[in-house]
Amino acid sequence: MSTGAAAARFGPELVVVLAGVSAALHVAKLSPALPVLRDALQISLLQAGFLLSMVQLGGMLLGILLGGGADTLGLRRSFLAGLVLLSVAGAAGGWAPDAGALLVLRAVEGLGFLLVTVPAPGLIMRLVPASRRSAAMGLWGAYMPTGTALALLLGPVMVARLGWPAWWWLLAGFTLLMAAWAWHRIPADPAPPATSVRQPELDGGWMQRLRRTLGARGPWLVALAFAVYAGQWLAVIGFLPTVFASTSAPGLLAAAPLALVAAVNMIGNIASGRLLQRGVPPHWLLSAGYATMALGAMLAFAVLPGPEASPLPLAWRYAGVLMFSLVGGMVPGTLFTLAGAVAPDPSCVSTTVGWMQQWSSIGQFAGPPLVGWVAGLAGDWRWTWLVTGACALAGIGLAFGLRRELRR
Repeated sequence: MSTGAAAARFGPELVVVLAGVSAALHVAKLSPALPVLRDALQISLLQAGFLLSMVQLGGMLLGILLGGGADTLGLRRSFLAGLVLLSVAGAAGGWAPDAGALLVLRAVEGLGFLLVTVPAPGLIMRLVPASRRSAAMGLWGAYMPTGTALALLLGPVMVARLGWPAWWWLLAGFTLLMAAWAWHRIPADPAPPATSVRQPELDGGWMQRLRRTLGARGPWLVALAFAVYAGQWLAVIGFLPTVFASTSAPGLLAAAPLALVAAVNMIGNIASGRLLQRGVPPHWLLSAGYATMALGAMLAFAVLPGPEASPLPLAWRYAGVLMFSLVGGMVPGTLFTLAGAVAPDPSCVSTTVGWMQQWSSIGQFAGPPLVGWVAGLAGDWRWTWLVTGACALAGIGLAFGLRRELRR
């Protein structure tokens, strides 16, 4: 195959996905470093939960605003600016003198992450033909588990050998390289229509998109469904190294098996796009994902009844988190595809994705501290499955609400 043919096959939409993976690495990089940071800074489980979730602050506050303005600002420009901001904040984080500075920089990283992830679905929809969009959106849905798996696989080695600051600097440099590649491979934003350069009309169009999105039922349903998924997924995966660090068989659950837990989520994401193309109803994919997450968390964290109240055998617990991640991966892939279907009109897709991202960030901001608080009260992780099970039950209800909305 010629170089030109290879470049054509490796299209710019794949560059968008890989750049999204680099952004996800910044969210997930804290998890493998958390045991070291807890010892170094003497932070509680509740504080650790806020460190995990602080990167979501920008999305929690600004998701729909950036989503509504993404088309106006330019999807490519927003995407590139987010990658650069992640690089700068990540590099500065390596020099953070204390936990407070690290928290602030995590919030800045969250803004960069939002600038990357909100316009990305719109970019992909612009770059691929309609016949491939479901599969492409399923692939995009795998950006977060891919980045998380890489962080869990490489992070422990990097932190142990080089220290956590070097881990921060390494990812900052990698993201800067991805920004340069994306700048080279992603086509420039199309020129806006001549009438849209007038400021009053520009503002009116942005506000109209915002009002139409928030006034429709569908964007609320996909956004809340994303929140109850993302909150429990980040809580379980984020605390996974801490949970299993206290087991008596650390060799079984070392870096590679932990990374596998995040990696199998990609299978669910990609499979959701394929299954949707084959006509499987989206509410069945969502319900199966949420129900399996509830069962998997129960196997991973519940304790056996009796005087000793011991957890299940380690192999069962590991199987539980694998189920949780694998089948649960169908949820984000399905929701990203549904965003275009439930948006009030095509001009509101980016706004709908921004609203989804905002509620995803709210879920990820609240989930880890809630799980950490419950674990702190119980003295162990035995009641974690109640928190995730409540989220899963809410998600199943929202899935059937989406079925009614799509029938309308």
